Amino acid sequence: MSITDSPAPYRQELRRGVGHFSSFAAGFSFVSILTTVFQLFGLGFGFGGAAFFWTWPLVFAGQLLVALNFAQLAARWPISGAIFQWSSRLAGTTFGWFTGWVMIIAQTLTVAVAAIAVQAVLPSIWDGFQIIGGPGADPSLTSDTGAQNAVLLGVILLVITTVVNILSVRIMAFATSVGVIVETIGLILVVAALFLLPARSPAVVFTTEGAAPSDSPYIWAFLASSLMAAYVLVGFDSAGELAEETHAPRKTIAKTIINAVVVSGLGGALLIIATLVAAPSLSDGKLAAGGIAYVVTERLGPVFGRLLLVAVAVAVFACTLAVQTSGSRMIYSMARERALPFWRTLARVSPRTGTPIATSIVIGVGAALALAVNFGHNAIFTALSSLCIAMLYLAYLGVTVPLMFARLRAPRDWHSGGINEDGKPLFALGRWGLPLNVLAVLYQIAMVINLAWPRPEIYDLTGETWWLQWSALLFIGATLLVGVLVHRRNHARDGAIRLGHLPTTAEINLGELTLAVAKTPPAPTASAPTTSPAASAPTQA
Repeated sequence: MSITDSPAPYRQELRRGVGHFSSFAAGFSFVSILTTVFQLFGLGFGFGGAAFFWTWPLVFAGQLLVALNFAQLAARWPISGAIFQWSSRLAGTTFGWFTGWVMIIAQTLTVAVAAIAVQAVLPSIWDGFQIIGGPGADPSLTSDTGAQNAVLLGVILLVITTVVNILSVRIMAFATSVGVIVETIGLILVVAALFLLPARSPAVVFTTEGAAPSDSPYIWAFLASSLMAAYVLVGFDSAGELAEETHAPRKTIAKTIINAVVVSGLGGALLIIATLVAAPSLSDGKLAAGGIAYVVTERLGPVFGRLLLVAVAVAVFACTLAVQTSGSRMIYSMARERALPFWRTLARVSPRTGTPIATSIVIGVGAALALAVNFGHNAIFTALSSLCIAMLYLAYLGVTVPLMFARLRAPRDWHSGGINEDGKPLFALGRWGLPLNVLAVLYQIAMVINLAWPRPEIYDLTGETWWLQWSALLFIGATLLVGVLVHRRNHARDGAIRLGHLPTTAEINLGELTLAVAKTPPAPTASAPTTSPAASAPTQA
C-alpha cells in the first residue's frame, strides 16, 4: 500500500515540556544499565563466564549502527510513535502498521520485564520487601516465593508509574531526569568502589572462568551469554517517541539517541569489568545466582552496599516509567491515525494534564497481565526477557530494512536534507549512510535469530515444556496473526490510514514569520498621527 498523506498537518495536542536533558534521560532510562545489568548479569556470566564481557562491545557496536540510522530519521521526522511513523513513511502504511503493532506488544512486555527488576533489588535492601513467604523466604526469581513476590512488587510499581504518566509530561520528565542523575551517581560509586577492592586483574575477561560446564564448543555459550547485552542496549529510540513533547526536536533528539547509546555502552562495560574484578569468587556459583547485588553487598558491606542498591531501585523506577511512556506514545500515535480499535478513546489527550491518559492505562494494565501469567510459573521469567527483546529487534528491523531500500533507490536524498530549529543542517550520515545501514540490518538479523533460538536453558527452565522452549516463535507468530485480524477489521471499518503532514523546519519558520508580520502594526505615516486608532490597529492576516 502506498502512503497517502493528508494535506492537513498534525495539530499540536501534546505539551512541549521535555528539554534536552530530559530527552536524553528518556532514552538513557529505557536502557538503564543499573536496572538491566543488575537484573541479568547472572544470566550472561552463568553461560559464558568472565569472557562473556566481550559480548558487550559487540552488541554495543551493532546497536550504535542502528542508533545512527534512527538519529537521522528522528531529525527528519520528529513525531510521536516514531517506529510506526518512520516505517510507514518509508515502506507504506500497511508495513508500518505491523511494525508499530509488534512494537506495542514488545514495549508492553518490556514494561513487565523492567518491573520484575524490583525483585532483584528491594529484598536485598530490606528483607521486609519479601512479602510472600516472609523475610526468610528465597527471593530469587527461580524460586516460587521469589517469582510470586516479583509479580506483587512489579504490579505495585506499575500502579505508581501509571499515575505519574497520567499526571503530566513535566512530572514524568522530572522523575526520569532525577532517576538518571541518581543512577549516574550510583553507577560511578559502584564502579569506583569495586575497582578499589580487586580480587583479581581485569585480564580475567580473557578467560572463561565461571562458565557453565558443557561438552559443546564455547561459541554456543558465548552466543547465549550475549542475550544479556542484547536486552540491555535497547530503547534508545524512546527519545523519538517524545518528539512532539520535546523543545526543538529536530536539533535535540538525534543527539540524545546517540548519546544514550554511547553513555550506556561505556558505563555498562565499566560496571561488568568492575564486578568481575571484585567478585569474591567466580567459580562457587554465587555470582551466577546473585549477580551484581551479591558482589556489592559482599564487598562493600551491608550498610554501604544497601545504600548503593537504593540508587539501583530508583533506576528501576525510572526505567519502568520511561518504557511505559514510550509505549503509551506509540499507541497514541497509531490511534491518532485511526489504526487501532477504540481509536477515539486512545487518541484523546486530556486538556487538563496534556497527556494521553487511556494509552498509559492500557500499557500499565497490559504489563500487569503479563506479570500475572508468571505468578505460578517461575520458569517464564527468562523466556519473557528474551522474547520481548526479540520483538523489539524485529520492530527495529521494520525501520532499518525499508530505510536501506530507500537509500538504494535515491541515495542523494539521504546524504543531507533540511535544517533544524537553529537553521543548521539536520543530522545525516552522508555517504556513509548506506554501508552503515547495511551493517545494521545484518547485525539485527543475526541477533533476532540468536534471541529467538529455542534454547531450553533460556525458554524452558522446566526442561519438559515444549511450548515454553518454542515460545518465542509461537508468540511472534500469534502476534502477527492477531495483527492481521485487527488490521483487517480497522481497514474495513475506518478505511485506509492517512498519515498527517509533518511540516519541515522551513515551513514552520515561514509560518512563524507570517504570523509575526500579521501581528506587527504598520509604521505611522505623515497623514496619520501615531496616536490615532487607525495607526495603532493591527493589520489583519
